[in-house]
Amino acid sequence: MGFRLPGIVSAKRSLIRSLSNSKQTASKTLDIPKGYFAVYAGERQKKRFVIPISYLNDPLFQDLLSQAEEEFGYDHPMGGITIPCSEYTFLHLTSRLSV
Repeated sequence: MGFRLPGIVSAKRSLIRSLSNSKQTASKTLDIPKGYFAVYAGERQKKRFVIPISYLNDPLFQDLLSQAEEEFGYDHPMGGITIPCSEYTFLHLTSRLSV
C-alpha cells in the first residue's frame, strides 16, 4: 500500500517545466551546491538566495512556503520558489534559522 501525493507530484512537474523553459535558468541551477536550493525574495526586484534544504524542516520557513503557494502557486518561471516577503524580512528570518 502506497501513499499518493498529487500536490507534490504536480509541483515537481511544474518546477521541472519551468527549469527547462530557459537556458539561463538551467545554467543557474548548476551553481547550486548539493543540499541547497534557490529561492527568490523581494518586493519589486527579486533577489536570488541559495539556502540549505534543512530550512524546509523549520516551522517558520514552512509558513513562508505556505504563503508562497497561496500567492504564486507552484509555477515559478524564475526557476526557484518565489517567497512573498521583502528581502529584509527574508534575511531576518533566515538569520534566525541559522542560529
